[in-house]
Amino acid sequence: MTNLAWSNIGSLENIPVRGARRLCMRHLGRPIAVFRTGEDHVFALIDECPHRKGPLSEGILSGKTVTCPLHNWGVDLADGQAIAPDEGRVDSFPVKIVDGEVHIGLPSMNGGGL
Repeated sequence: MTNLAWSNIGSLENIPVRGARRLCMRHLGRPIAVFRTGEDHVFALIDECPHRKGPLSEGILSGKTVTCPLHNWGVDLADGQAIAPDEGRVDSFPVKIVDGEVHIGLPSMNGGGL
């Protein structure tokens, strides 16, 4: 089982409904984005399309899918998997909401929490 370091990234209200925010934090040098669906589900992915690294945070959300703004590839927000017939995936991260605050779980480099 992977140990996670949970980071509070701020209020859920800072993420627009059916929108996204690119975070200042990075994972292994790659940008992270958080997405909020119309049903208030929140997801976190590396902010790079598996096709040509387009900024998924600038894409259009529909249900639990984001469409890359560069070449219209669909990516599943739950697991980062490209929607067929496209292939590839980006890393996804667990998210939890605690008292209206969004927390993202990143793999811990030292085996413990923050």
